[in-house]
Amino acid sequence: MLVADVRIRLKKGVADPEGKNTRKALELLGFNQVTEVKTSKYFSIKLNTENEAMAKAEIEKMCQSLLANPVINDYSYELRLE
Repeated sequence: MLVADVRIRLKKGVADPEGKNTRKALELLGFNQVTEVKTSKYFSIKLNTENEAMAKAEIEKMCQSLLANPVINDYSYELRLE
């Protein structure tokens, strides 16, 4: 069985209001050294295969059709055996 660790991030230049609000909240709590917070989504997806090429193809399709919005998101993933 393979596991895909998928991370979805906003592309450079895309506004990250959640990150900005989190930075402001951290500042209000006294964490004054924080200059930037960026958000991302993480998915851990188990695949019932040990065929790495098949798994990569499936994860690419998942990212392109559902997990990421290609207009505003970049994505990356790593496969590992479980």
